[in-house]
Amino acid sequence: MTMQQTAPARVDAMLEDLRTLVEIESPSRDLTALKASADAVAAVIEHRLGVRATLVQSEAGPHVHWSGGGEPKVLILGHHDTVFPLGTLERRPFKVADGRVSGPGVFDMLGGLVQAVHGLALLDDRSGVEILVTADEEVGSHHSRALIEERALACGAVLVFEGAAEGGALKTGRKGCGSFEVLITGRASHAGLEPAAGVNALIEAAHQVLDIAAFSRPDIGTTVTPTVASAGTQDNVVPAQATVSVDVRVESAEEKKRVEAAFAGLTPHIEGAQVSVRGAVGRPPMPESASAELMAVARRLVPGIQGTAVGGGSDGNFTAALGVPTLDGLGAVGGGAHADHEFLQLDTMAPRAQLVAQLVAAIQAGPLSTGEPSS
Repeated sequence: MTMQQTAPARVDAMLEDLRTLVEIESPSRDLTALKASADAVAAVIEHRLGVRATLVQSEAGPHVHWSGGGEPKVLILGHHDTVFPLGTLERRPFKVADGRVSGPGVFDMLGGLVQAVHGLALLDDRSGVEILVTADEEVGSHHSRALIEERALACGAVLVFEGAAEGGALKTGRKGCGSFEVLITGRASHAGLEPAAGVNALIEAAHQVLDIAAFSRPDIGTTVTPTVASAGTQDNVVPAQATVSVDVRVESAEEKKRVEAAFAGLTPHIEGAQVSVRGAVGRPPMPESASAELMAVARRLVPGIQGTAVGGGSDGNFTAALGVPTLDGLGAVGGGAHADHEFLQLDTMAPRAQLVAQLVAAIQAGPLSTGEPSS
């Protein structure tokens, strides 16, 4: 596979495609919006690469799949859903100013998708390359995971176009992550006339929050963080129901098992209260070993490029857990993911597109192993 001996990726063309995608808002779970977004992603791919993409229907919305033909060798992985509700664009429109691109989803992760497509467009031969852009990454990838795993195993190498880490570093490892909901059932009673007749679910929830927080092991990278709690109906009623939501991050499969077992073992402190739990560590950890070969290739291509492990999860967690070489953080360089100050650094778009093309060409040439030590 060779690179075209023409001008590098055109930033004006990338901005044109990025504006198109950003201005079609795509909040997770909004099936109408996601259909429009998937159509737009497929149109951009076809326009720039010359081959039609396929929409794969799911309960979460359409996923976009594209193949350059030939024996599968590398999967370009991303998502087109965003965390921003409809109407965000009106308040925070697409804008290019002072060397930055802003607008909902530019960093996470529409900018990465555009850079990936324009990078592939630099290649004379795209055989063996697949693109998969899913519709539900921001809400757990429950309806895309099987497809992601299928195509990752078929291809044998995965490049994930989530936003880069600080300073443009690639993401070489990720924590496993999940969420739990603890449901507490008590018994209602009048808070003034007969408080003792009730079973106070809020007090039980307070006990459970302290128990749950104790599951954390920050010394080995495990964080267990109660994040949202609710209880009660009126200020003069002993609450009969309470819920506690918990965010979990782990660095190893062993910690995943330990934390899940700890949640399963929660028991009530107050007589008459009941405790039930639902949830799991849905995204397994992405160990740094999974990215070692691909990171070595990236360092050979771009001396000095950095890699780092991060706490957030992505669909790369799934592919790495299968043992498929996976390198993440190849998307936009910028910051502010999921926030109003989200931005993409304009002068990095063309170099990142070039890196896409170089990495894909190197993978196609194979084998991945370079003999260089991993870090």
